[in-house]
Amino acid sequence: MGRAYWLGKLGPVDDFGAAYKDIMIEGKTIHGTWAIMTDCSWRVMGCGRFGIGFGQKYQKQTDGRWLRIAG
Repeated sequence: MGRAYWLGKLGPVDDFGAAYKDIMIEGKTIHGTWAIMTDCSWRVMGCGRFGIGFGQKYQKQTDGRWLRIAG
């Protein structure tokens, strides 16, 4: 399988108001809804796992794109 990159647009902060650094997560929250989260927000609000039906983890690359690293 080849590399997968995030294709959507991101604002400066996640769905909980935390600023992005080098990790971004699109995933299921403890409330059952989905959110775009920083690593910090994921530790508090995330469902705790990655994969189909749970979420994906991305790392910011030097060219500014987000590479999927889990899920």
